[in-house]
Amino acid sequence: MTSISEFLLLEPAVMARIDAAAGKSGIPLYDLMERAGQAVAASALRHYPQTLRFVVLCGSGNNGGDGYVAARALAQSGAKVVVHHLGDIGLLKGDARVALERSGVTPLPLDAYTPLSGDVVIDAVFGAGLSRVVPPELVRLIEAVMQAKVPVLAVDLPSGLCGRRGVALGASFRAERTITFMARNPGHLLMPGRELCGALEVFDIGIPLRILEAHKGSVAENDPFVWRDALPRAGMETHKFRRGHLTVFSGPAHATGASRMTALSALKAGAGIVTVAAPKAALDVLSVTLTAVMNVPMDNADDLRVWLDDERHGAFVLGPGFGDLEKARHFVSLLGDKSVVLDADAITAFRDDTDVLFERITSGAGKFVLTPHEGEFARLFADLAADGTLSKIEKAQVAAARSGAVLVYKGADTVIASPDGRALVNTNAPASLATAGSGDVLAGIIGALLAQGAPAFEAAADGVWLHGEAGDRAGAGMTAEDLAHAVRPFG
Repeated sequence: MTSISEFLLLEPAVMARIDAAAGKSGIPLYDLMERAGQAVAASALRHYPQTLRFVVLCGSGNNGGDGYVAARALAQSGAKVVVHHLGDIGLLKGDARVALERSGVTPLPLDAYTPLSGDVVIDAVFGAGLSRVVPPELVRLIEAVMQAKVPVLAVDLPSGLCGRRGVALGASFRAERTITFMARNPGHLLMPGRELCGALEVFDIGIPLRILEAHKGSVAENDPFVWRDALPRAGMETHKFRRGHLTVFSGPAHATGASRMTALSALKAGAGIVTVAAPKAALDVLSVTLTAVMNVPMDNADDLRVWLDDERHGAFVLGPGFGDLEKARHFVSLLGDKSVVLDADAITAFRDDTDVLFERITSGAGKFVLTPHEGEFARLFADLAADGTLSKIEKAQVAAARSGAVLVYKGADTVIASPDGRALVNTNAPASLATAGSGDVLAGIIGALLAQGAPAFEAAADGVWLHGEAGDRAGAGMTAEDLAHAVRPFG
């Protein structure tokens, strides 16, 4: 049975507290180490049955203890095993010392290892809690292993990878496979950590679910299980207005492509009606390219005020291809009580007056979703973008709290964050989404979900997930048009 624990992302410090809580509950911590090490050995034998030699690299902490248990289990299975240890073996203590003594091996110094063809390295040097730059001795070995193309099976995380931020601390192994225990860290999913981990396996070593639930926090992987129950469902007696009316603002006649992609994707995502509001001079272009979409003239703020008199016009997408930054600012000032996706030019319009935007968002009764890519994020949140101590998740959480909007911080590891602290990391986006117009399609999907009545955070999370699914469906070499046509509603 699926539970939220399958999607939790727990920082290394939280995992340490969970281990401590397990110990206080009466579970011997060495038993957890034994199960972890046995799981590592089983994974190594399952995935590398033809290897000539397993080389277990151990550190002085509990990660090294897992490595010593794995070395013993591999040797007992008949495999050839050698162990190398980083640092003074005399400093090993606690359960890790017990694991060494029970292993029956005499570890060699780390710098005595020369990678050979036929080796498989089991990396148990540093665990997820590493917070300092890796020592030069390990950097040299990482480079040698990578140059020799020796496969690496990492325990918990590839050594050198920060479990909180997903970045290399000076250097990191690039693992072919990683095995971790009970729950994943943010560093397993954030880039470049996700690539450095390779194929990821999560093994249950017996910590009760109640302990994980008590420490679960507010960060998880983006998955329908997390948000599906919050989505509105169309009943038998629904009609087009109940399915939501989304207004997409267009740029001038020579720049209508973005709004067209946004409108099309909104229709495909389930909006009942989509209207493109455009300068009068752009209507002819729009009329011959959009058939299921209504087009209305909207040249200025007065036109928008008239449009807003109809209460059915409750959801909007502003920014894709809009062009006129000053007009974007005026339009945002009128939309504070609506459900709004701000993207592209609507974000850039406030780069010098972020407080004006945030005040408008927080002072109204509307629901706002901001969808910046890396550069746009830096325009609104320059201090956060430049802060190398924060993870992408933490940056998005602070930005959401500061702005009062749901943040979709786009990228290969898109983070969706709510002002209340919830955050999701998306993992289903194929590389083919890196194409012009992809963000316009995403804005339309999220806008459609807002129009249908979904809460802002869930609309953003569902939209990002549907965007990834559409990318898979459209395949390599797709265009934004292909992507928009591949969008399907959830459920």
